[in-house]
Amino acid sequence: MLMRTDPFRELDRLTQQLMGTTGTWSKPSVMPMDAYREGDTYVIAFDLPGVSSDAIDIDVERNQLTVKAERRPTAKGENVQMELSERPLGVFSRQIVLADTLDTENIEADYDAGVLTLRIPIAERAKPRKITIGGASERQQITG
Repeated sequence: MLMRTDPFRELDRLTQQLMGTTGTWSKPSVMPMDAYREGDTYVIAFDLPGVSSDAIDIDVERNQLTVKAERRPTAKGENVQMELSERPLGVFSRQIVLADTLDTENIEADYDAGVLTLRIPIAERAKPRKITIGGASERQQITG
């Protein structure tokens, strides 16, 4: 059996009873993420510890990316008596609006050690390119 010392535990319990939110949390907080550019790829990493890969759903509609994940209870059976439950259970969801400069047709997804990593290539039309200016006597190059 686990014992914890928390002076605010009773206050939290009373608040949950008054607000009608006793039991497991049905609406856990959003999943934390990092987003960064790595060369010609935009990378988004979501922390999803305790979620199996078959409980993750990734959808892209136009330029809106939606990631849903469900963390299910690990303790199952009739003889299980929960002593302490602090890990939120339920469905996590996160929506991100992607820039038009990203190639949403070629998103790659990997899931390893509780981290979902999405790699989204930068669209060819958004990459810098050189434009040649033609003239009668000489040509100059500028970056566009």
